Amino acid sequence: MRGFQVSRRRFLGMTALAAGMTTIGTARAETDFAEAVVIGTGYGAAVAALRLGERGIRTTMLEMGQLWDQPGPDGKVFCPMLNPDRRAMWFKDRTEAPLETLLGLPIVNRPIQRYAGVLDKVHFSEMSVYLGRGVGGGSLVNGGMAVTPKREYFEEVLPEVDSGEMYDRFFPLANKTLRVNTIRGAFLESTSWYQYARTARRQAANAGYGTQVIPNVYDFAHMEGEARGTKPKSALAGEVIYGNNHGKMSLDKTYLADALNTGNVTIKTLHHVKRIRRQPDGTYVLTVEHRDPFGKLLSTKEIGCRHLFLGAGSLGTTELLLRARENGDLPGLSDEIGRGWGPNGNVMTARTMIGGFQQSGMPVLAIDAWRDRSVFAEIAPVPAGVETLASLYLAITKNPERGTFHYDRGTDGITLDWRREQMEPSVRAVRGVFDEINRTNLSTYRADLFGIGKVFSDDFTYHPLGGCLLGRATDAYGRVRGQKNLYVTDGSLIPGSIGANPFVTITALAERNLSRITATDLNH
Repeated sequence: MRGFQVSRRRFLGMTALAAGMTTIGTARAETDFAEAVVIGTGYGAAVAALRLGERGIRTTMLEMGQLWDQPGPDGKVFCPMLNPDRRAMWFKDRTEAPLETLLGLPIVNRPIQRYAGVLDKVHFSEMSVYLGRGVGGGSLVNGGMAVTPKREYFEEVLPEVDSGEMYDRFFPLANKTLRVNTIRGAFLESTSWYQYARTARRQAANAGYGTQVIPNVYDFAHMEGEARGTKPKSALAGEVIYGNNHGKMSLDKTYLADALNTGNVTIKTLHHVKRIRRQPDGTYVLTVEHRDPFGKLLSTKEIGCRHLFLGAGSLGTTELLLRARENGDLPGLSDEIGRGWGPNGNVMTARTMIGGFQQSGMPVLAIDAWRDRSVFAEIAPVPAGVETLASLYLAITKNPERGTFHYDRGTDGITLDWRREQMEPSVRAVRGVFDEINRTNLSTYRADLFGIGKVFSDDFTYHPLGGCLLGRATDAYGRVRGQKNLYVTDGSLIPGSIGANPFVTITALAERNLSRITATDLNH
């Protein structure tokens, strides 16, 4: 199997990304107007920037996080998962990993300095949301599992979208540009680093459940080099939720590098958009706070544009639009904004199993119980470097429950109307699968990882979806209803559930929408 070769085009784009970021904060004059502005640098935003840049549209991307390209004191860009420091979390006093304890001891999380770290956890009253912060958004911190959803469920969730076009054209395009690859079968079946996955697969089969190999954006040729000792370790050093130092093809190495290489795209880091206003001439003005990595406000500026693309994610995009609607900055915004949110049915659980002390940080197998139980459960690693006697799973379930965001004028933020009992359909479905796996294999749930006595963690999500639904808050291509030249291009378009890790769907949907928008809405 050949490893990824960075093309000259991508290399030049990556070099431009690094060079462009070093100019932020200097005396160089700021551009106060751009033909197009993209808010965010995650999956949908990156697609928008690339396709706009290819059309010759001068485009500015505004990212609230930082560019992750400078090594810390340990010589690495990202900190280790087992020994985290300020690089781990976005302005937190303590790390907030999903496992609260390990082997019954509160050793997972620790105090850190407040800093513009790579992982954020946003807390609402009865649900928390994990988000990536930095150039590349969630691609920096996710497990890289590149899942194309089951076609019949995609058609159920997004009936207004031509599934034939998506599966014949836009999903393949997204997977190609994201540099998706699949682990070599011989390596999966032989390496000690995936003993945990093979054992969980066998035990699922004992209970009658099949599994599937999941493609990934991690370079498996690099991983094999890690295992041989010829490549620097990243996945095999337990790196995942706080970033990967090697091997992972995050967006800064794919879509964003290509976008910058067009010569028409600029990224401004540590720029947080706080307000959107429409001018009498139809253009938009953004109020933007520029801060340093420690949170110090450096300046507040205004940036204007003709075309505005919102790619700040389910939470960020929805908050911007709700604030603009409630403050009267964007008259005519739909009442649908804020509705249709869901956590993709995420439930985490664990059971007793001898999995081996060597565990790759990149998951590659999932239990597919969708047809019978509407459960798709990733076999997740616990890369602690010791035998933990635990098999960990992140389940995605079909849950019809939806939440609603509201603007809170007092805090100038958003609240989420979501009740804990709305996760009951998800927990019930996951319990049905894993009760059977435990019964068949004489195993038990682990009740010491998510808080003592808790066997299902259903109060957080990695996959926030919805808030600006396609065909409701927007038209069928992400154009915001009641506005001109204002577009949504991220996971807020998807109504709460997609039955798989959502980033491939978000990317492909953005490709589909930008294909139409660049052909019809732009004067180039």
